[in-house]
Amino acid sequence: MSLLEPEILSVTETTRQIKNLVEANFPYTWVIGEISNCTVARSGHVYLTLKDDNAQLRAVIWKRTASRLKFQIEDGMEVVAAGPIEVYQARGTYQLNIEQLLPQGVGALELAFRQMQEKLAAEGLFEPEHKQPIPRFPRKIALVTSPTSAAVRDMLQVITRRWQASDLVIVPVAVQGEGAAEQIAAGIEAAAQLPGVDTIITGRGGGSLEDLWAFNEEVVARAIFNCPIPIISAVGHEIDISIADLVADRRALTPSEAAELAVPLQTDVLATLTHWRGQLATNLKQRARQIRLQLDALAARPALTRPMDLIHNRASQLDELDRRLKRSTRELVSRLQSETRHLASALEALSPLKVLSRGYSITRLAGETEQAAPEIIKSIDQVKPGDTINTKVADGTITSQVQKVTTTPKEKTDLA
Repeated sequence: MSLLEPEILSVTETTRQIKNLVEANFPYTWVIGEISNCTVARSGHVYLTLKDDNAQLRAVIWKRTASRLKFQIEDGMEVVAAGPIEVYQARGTYQLNIEQLLPQGVGALELAFRQMQEKLAAEGLFEPEHKQPIPRFPRKIALVTSPTSAAVRDMLQVITRRWQASDLVIVPVAVQGEGAAEQIAAGIEAAAQLPGVDTIITGRGGGSLEDLWAFNEEVVARAIFNCPIPIISAVGHEIDISIADLVADRRALTPSEAAELAVPLQTDVLATLTHWRGQLATNLKQRARQIRLQLDALAARPALTRPMDLIHNRASQLDELDRRLKRSTRELVSRLQSETRHLASALEALSPLKVLSRGYSITRLAGETEQAAPEIIKSIDQVKPGDTINTKVADGTITSQVQKVTTTPKEKTDLA
């Protein structure tokens, strides 16, 4: 072939050479950019684009790497991605295979903490109405923590020193490393099933954010929220705040403080009982004195000291009422008798018999009685000659026969 003739390559050969060249020069590259077009496939792989003001770079996070990310990937997030650049020869495209992904401006764990806090807060897991009160005098306390840690030793010493009436049980779990969050969640569920447990403490001593991260996992937060037994969370030192602290019914600054919150101080309880015992005795004595004074006052009443005086007073009152009743009865009878005599005189003055004693008489037809024929003869029209009549006078009755009926002249009648 002539030197002037160009070398003609196939598409496959050209792409292969580009692939070799690119992958040889970019075996592991750090790239900063903004995430866009982020898509999670059903397989678990994450496909996205990194961009800045002038260019774009396709990228992929394979499922294994994506499952280890602590924070949630979102469009618009500024990140630093690291990994090899590979060319997909079949399509002639290249992409960054992300093996590390760090949020720009804030640490990955800090960002993951913020995202988890916002998510659970939106669901109401931190609301005060979901918090259960810690028992004042717990019967059995479950410690969900590492059995070999200094934190569990501190809690055991504090609890046994302050209050010896509670039983203690340790639920051993890993508190850091791979799978620790799942162990802590399972330990909380197991502690809630133990007979008699009424208080749970979970936590660990201090450490880096990475060391404490198991208590920021969602599985632990939901196990605490769903636990029917009150939980005290004690993770790290005073400056450390975990998701477990926010969800728990009570947060302690350290494991030792959690032990102090879980049980009362025995000497304080004894002092309180002693105080109330003395107060109760004082109140009972005072009450007894009051009752004694009331009994003395009742006993000094005349009704109890001289009971016959009351009977004599009541008897005197009864005699007085009897005299007044008799006097009133006599006066009433006298008044009624006087009224009766007055009415009798009035009736007697109106009686027909009284009129007869003054020379008048009452005439009726013979054979009729006062009951059968009360009508008195007042006119000549009521009799005729031959009728027998009875005339009643003051001292008897005269029976006679009508011989003649004469009409009285009108003038004489008027004169009469």
